Amino acid sequence: MTEHNLPRDIVLLVDDSPEALGFLTDALEQSGFSVLIATSGPAALNIVERITPDLILLDAIMPSMDGFETCRRLKANAGIAQIPVVFMTGLTETEHVVHALESGGVDYLTKPINVDELRARIRVHLRNARSAQSARVALDAAGRHLLAVKGNGAIHWSTPQATRLINAATGSDDGLELASNHIAAFMLERERLGSACDDLLSISSDGQSVLQFSFLGAIGADEYLFRLTARDQRADNDILRQHFSLTQRESEVLLWLAKGKSNRDIGEILGLSARTVNKHLEQIYVKLGVENRASAAVKAAHVLLSAQR
Repeated sequence: MTEHNLPRDIVLLVDDSPEALGFLTDALEQSGFSVLIATSGPAALNIVERITPDLILLDAIMPSMDGFETCRRLKANAGIAQIPVVFMTGLTETEHVVHALESGGVDYLTKPINVDELRARIRVHLRNARSAQSARVALDAAGRHLLAVKGNGAIHWSTPQATRLINAATGSDDGLELASNHIAAFMLERERLGSACDDLLSISSDGQSVLQFSFLGAIGADEYLFRLTARDQRADNDILRQHFSLTQRESEVLLWLAKGKSNRDIGEILGLSARTVNKHLEQIYVKLGVENRASAAVKAAHVLLSAQR
């Protein structure tokens, strides 16, 4: 693939000034970027629901919803929270700069914008964002259930496997929001107790602990890392593995089958292809002496229930 055929980085430009939009759009396109335009905060939020930009240039002062509030709402969406936001502002007072950074911005440019500085800063932040994304992809490929939060408990990023596990264990498509609420309380407790605070956080559902978050420490400015496990899942895996002489992976597949998950769900949770899940199920059926998933789920549930008595 030649340089001319490489996909262009997408920059979302958010500004209520037609003059600024025209000038910056020309400058960015001449620098090799594809440009999306929003003239307000709500318009920007609508765009990112449909198209994910690589970087957002955001005017700080806009009517109705200013850039600070727009940035906070962008960062509240875990799916796009990692997109770097660079503020553009004519405000140079320290409090406004701090406000921009506290809202989730990674940098700010003072108006009038210098095109060479703009181009240089965009490329730096795109490179940094790609490095961070590559690290998260590598972690997920290794099967790591990790997530990072800010000091207030807001989700900073989550590997896809961690997101799938949270949603599966809580039976919700909004599991990250539930986790964020619990983590926020946990972080407040850590701030109050310091080193005396437990490093483990458990989340319960229907009176039973289903998720456990292990606090691993700070990994950056206002960024804290947690490792996620399904509480008691390992014990349940061991019960099924030993009772039916299963492999470790077969016991994991059977456990999620017993929890009512579809083959597709199991594949997503465990990071397996649909074909691999089916292959494991074929072996599980033979070892359990059953012919279908319903019978396997019943036998597994019966063994787990008996173990709890």
